[in-house]
Amino acid sequence: MKLHELQPAKGAHKNRTRVGRGISAGKGKTAGRGTKGQNSRSGGGPRPYFEGGQLPLVRRLPHLAGFTNIWRVEYSPINLDRLNAFLPGTEVTPETMVAAGLIKSVERPVKILGNGELDRALVVKAHKFSASAREKILAAGGTVEELSR
Repeated sequence: MKLHELQPAKGAHKNRTRVGRGISAGKGKTAGRGTKGQNSRSGGGPRPYFEGGQLPLVRRLPHLAGFTNIWRVEYSPINLDRLNAFLPGTEVTPETMVAAGLIKSVERPVKILGNGELDRALVVKAHKFSASAREKILAAGGTVEELSR
């Protein structure tokens, strides 16, 4: 068998029907559209999404509320009591938090929140601190350093 001998299987290829080409073509005059009515006309038929006068789905659904702020920054929040996992005097950075399993990755900036108590002096480096977290870290004898994003 050669490339020029290839052809589709018998009955697989059908010529397309050319409608509106005279009576002998078998689809002349009304071209298979029947007689009269909306669908027999050129450009006939209802518009897309038209549901026969029923209130369309597009109008039945509520509008999307609000908007999405494209400048929103998602922080990885860490509560103070979780920092008690580190030894006193340790420098706590996002990298050490990932190693300790407190956060998943350093992709997101870290925010330290003031929930719980800190019972040791730590050098905490994060992108943001709540006011209460900052006070509690300093009260425990530690230091606070804000990293830039």
